[in-house]
Amino acid sequence: MKDTQNQRDYRNIPIDKVGIKNLRYPITVGDRREGKQHTVATINMYVDLPHEYKGTHMSRFVEMLHVLQPEISLQRFSEILTNMKKHLNAASAHIEVTFPYFIEKKAPVSSSPGLMDYTCRITGTSDPEGKIDLVSEVIVPISSVCPCSLEISDSGAHNQRGEVQLATRFKKFIWMEDMIELVEAAASSDVYSVLKRADEKSVTETAFANPKFVEDIVRDIAKKLQEDDNITWFSVSAENFESIHNHSAYAHITSD
Repeated sequence: MKDTQNQRDYRNIPIDKVGIKNLRYPITVGDRREGKQHTVATINMYVDLPHEYKGTHMSRFVEMLHVLQPEISLQRFSEILTNMKKHLNAASAHIEVTFPYFIEKKAPVSSSPGLMDYTCRITGTSDPEGKIDLVSEVIVPISSVCPCSLEISDSGAHNQRGEVQLATRFKKFIWMEDMIELVEAAASSDVYSVLKRADEKSVTETAFANPKFVEDIVRDIAKKLQEDDNITWFSVSAENFESIHNHSAYAHITSD
């Protein structure tokens, strides 16, 4: 049959990224406690397209995932990127895998267990020289108490849920759990899925004893990462969904 994608294009314009987006696919990821965890990812896959080609072969992206039966690991990511370049005659390849990751978390006083879900993302790129670049990212819900509100109020202070996004490059493998725990330690308080009354009291008192601006949160996380020789690059942002303002508070730090 005629291969339309391989026909020549005469506009002389290369395309930086072409491929598929929002493919839902079952994957297996490493779990620090259980060894492995099964989840469902949303996957984006792209390659570059030279100016002389009319199109790429979209079906091959899905075929490669099916053959590889992806277990998301650093070695597997490198393998997928190499195969994308080989089978699609591309100089560069890019993949983004976003998935919910579940961790059993016990309440601070009653120890009642509950599952917390965190959004995790791994992105990988292979450049024309074959260099592989991998980035791990977590999105973590947090709670914060405003230091200014606490200082100026006769009683109470405004507090709110927030969200921290942390992305890292590293020399050696880093667990998603380690990144999540680092973020939660920098908040006024963790967020839990199950809390009894004694737990609610503990969480509230812990948060009010540990007020944090978004500036404090990103600085505390950045300081820990700067002290970690395994981390070669990071990007961290905090957004508080303000309870008394019609806007969010936001702070962001990217390392050199």
